[in-house]
Amino acid sequence: MEHWKTALRLALLSFVVLLEAQRRTHEQDGDGGDGGDGGWSRGSHLSVDDEGPCNVDVLDGSSLSLRHFLDSYAYSRPAVITGLTDNAKFRSLCSKQNLLREYGDRQVRLSTANTYSYRKADVSFRHYVDVLLGPQSPEVLGSGPGTGVPFHWHGPGYSEVIYGRKRWFLYPPDEEPPFHPNASTLAWLRDVYPRLPPRQAPLQCTVRPGQVLYFPTRWWHATLNLDASVFISTFLG
Repeated sequence: MEHWKTALRLALLSFVVLLEAQRRTHEQDGDGGDGGDGGWSRGSHLSVDDEGPCNVDVLDGSSLSLRHFLDSYAYSRPAVITGLTDNAKFRSLCSKQNLLREYGDRQVRLSTANTYSYRKADVSFRHYVDVLLGPQSPEVLGSGPGTGVPFHWHGPGYSEVIYGRKRWFLYPPDEEPPFHPNASTLAWLRDVYPRLPPRQAPLQCTVRPGQVLYFPTRWWHATLNLDASVFISTFLG
């Protein structure tokens, strides 16, 4: 147990140091002349409007100390951290134009965002972006706005949004949420969420570009992409 805590502490320290270094870099690159959305927004009809409430603590990364984070959040509860970095260089690299130019002909493997394993499909990245990256129906699993990962858990991790908005739902390890593992998060939000009694309501927050959501080990979590989203996640165990 002490070895695991030491490893987590070192990983979190590296994470904070890395983001602090990025924050101080203050890259001046733009977002590719696309109005700041990276070219991923293709119209308001390709978004989910409801951001919902935010009852997760939002921390100011510019004044957040490692000691406070370790004592108050690392092992016990999730948090949204803002103001750590502008990530301008990375955002520019992740614009739709740049990614298609660099990786458009590469093959990517698609799989349902599901607890169970189903058939996987290999397509070109360009086909995925141009054809498959559309709005999601609550009745099916797919790509684009309205997609997301159903409830699951694993080791601690953090996720930063680069473009778009990503809504998170979280429960502590001893409170398994009511959900069907073969249903999409959008279907859960429509069919289950409105009927939850107050004591079963999740922690939740919509994470925007430049914000990082951290969750401790074994916390249940599900996500819902409110727009076509670009994000990067790292798991510590």
